[in-house]
Amino acid sequence: MIFIGKITKTRQPKTIDSLKIAYMYAILLIIFVVCQLFSFDKFVPLIESFGLPWGEIGAKIIAVVIVGSEVFALPFLLSIDVWQIFRIKSMVLGWVVPLIWLFLAIWINLSGINISTVGFLGTLVNLAPGWWAVFFSVSLGILSFWASWGLWPIKPIKK
Repeated sequence: MIFIGKITKTRQPKTIDSLKIAYMYAILLIIFVVCQLFSFDKFVPLIESFGLPWGEIGAKIIAVVIVGSEVFALPFLLSIDVWQIFRIKSMVLGWVVPLIWLFLAIWINLSGINISTVGFLGTLVNLAPGWWAVFFSVSLGILSFWASWGLWPIKPIKK
């Protein structure tokens, strides 16, 4: 049997606050992904209605990447024992989520399209688009980077 890697324990967080931030960010992502998956049949057309330049296929890819990134960011945020490379990928996916939402929020505000919801909570809850969504996406990014700083998975090289 070929092993890809060895399952490793998570490192101790730098501060207890960074662990709390990671859990808070994980709770937000869980709420997002549950709402988006519960209404995924309407979530994809919502992303298509944003009028992105990549058309219908691009909107489907973005919808899948959003949901997949939210799900696979959780092992890092919840300090689950996994392979080291998967923990790093999980951390990076935690960065991808706010970056995609930031792009979409800016796109919605600058393109002036008329939609009923931004899509953070899928189509279950109508969250009117506006500049608040941009600031909320930035705050998600801050949570993500704070959690990454506190739970950094790579051991520093000793000289």
